[in-house]
Amino acid sequence: MSRRFARYFTVEEARALVPRLRGLLTAMQAEKQQVDFEVEVLRRLAQLIQQNGHAFQALEHERRLTELVRALRQKLRAINELGVEVKDLDLGLVDFPSLRDGREVYLCWKVDEPTVEYWHELDAGYRGRQPLE
Repeated sequence: MSRRFARYFTVEEARALVPRLRGLLTAMQAEKQQVDFEVEVLRRLAQLIQQNGHAFQALEHERRLTELVRALRQKLRAINELGVEVKDLDLGLVDFPSLRDGREVYLCWKVDEPTVEYWHELDAGYRGRQPLE
């Protein structure tokens, strides 16, 4: 078996990270909503700038967008350094590399779930989730 991941999580190790990940993912989801808002504001301002100016207002939104993206990257890096993979930020979906019957699999958790209760094959994705028990 080739080793694809730097580390593997047991179910207990993954579950122990849930409180920390829930805080990070919840904050990231809120920041992403703000990013989406700022991008939309900038899109609208771009049209106004061409007509009659709003450059200063656009600069303020660009500054805010830069701060939000920096904060998101920092949190994503912290999660990745744990060995956890963020699969879908909007869903709050993460995967933990793990071994099951000697095979590489993912333990799968969503931010709105109480704990890690599912796993799936590496190529199966969210739709291929199966209960741990």
